[in-house]
Amino acid sequence: MATSFPKVQTTDRLINQIQDNVARAIQSVLTGPLSNASLLTSVSLVSGANVINHGLGRKLQGWIPVRVRASATIYDTQDSNSTPALTLQLTASADVTVDLIVF
Repeated sequence: MATSFPKVQTTDRLINQIQDNVARAIQSVLTGPLSNASLLTSVSLVSGANVINHGLGRKLQGWIPVRVRASATIYDTQDSNSTPALTLQLTASADVTVDLIVF
């Protein structure tokens, strides 16, 4: 995703001002943690501890389950993860396949 809002320079002061206002309004979206998110699909978790390669190339900031295909409680153990730039550690209460947004 782009990290800036491209503006078209015009001679109309009002249009330029509107563009500036839009740029300020969306700046937090363009630079926030979800701007570089990735969707991991069909991740199979087993009951107990799981290590998933998140593929972000940097320390994971968070994760969001967007599809859980069975009844299971899922939580992370990232505080004790020795490789947070590479992996996400999840614990599941049952075998389950999930889709995750990682950011």
